[in-house]
Amino acid sequence: MRATGTESLSAFADGSLELWMQRLLRRAAAAAERGEVPVAAVVLDPQGRAIGWGSNRREAEADPLGHAELQALAQAARLRQDWRFNGHTLLVTLEPCPMCAGALVQARMGRVVYGTADPKRGALGSCLDLSRSPTAHHAMEVLGGICGEACQEQLQTWFRQRRRRSGMPAVHLPGD
Repeated sequence: MRATGTESLSAFADGSLELWMQRLLRRAAAAAERGEVPVAAVVLDPQGRAIGWGSNRREAEADPLGHAELQALAQAARLRQDWRFNGHTLLVTLEPCPMCAGALVQARMGRVVYGTADPKRGALGSCLDLSRSPTAHHAMEVLGGICGEACQEQLQTWFRQRRRRSGMPAVHLPGD
């Protein structure tokens, strides 16, 4: 579990992070049923209310920007009519990629909480860390590993099934 600046995450000491992550796992499962990589995200305002939801939509919309984090961020920005998210929290089932992590830094997201790390493309600590880059103009808290095993299992199962259906050879994944 990676954590930086978790002082303000104490507001979630009641176990609500796990409850939110369970909701996201259900939304990610629905995305998987649509043929999308099972990733889901939510933006919470400073009072802990959901103001933006997203799940992967790259296949459905033929959009390379159709990542769950960007979908949630766009919905929240439209609702708030503001692009700045200081004091807000984004929860997502998979560690954000460089594109999404960059967008979260640019949006001045206060906190990011993710389920499982992405050892191939993770940009909040696994492969690189855009939240700590000297070029970042914003300090963002990051916490990883919330319901991490369940998030990892969901992704691994989806990719295994996809490989089986396509006739691709089995690939050993970390944790298999």
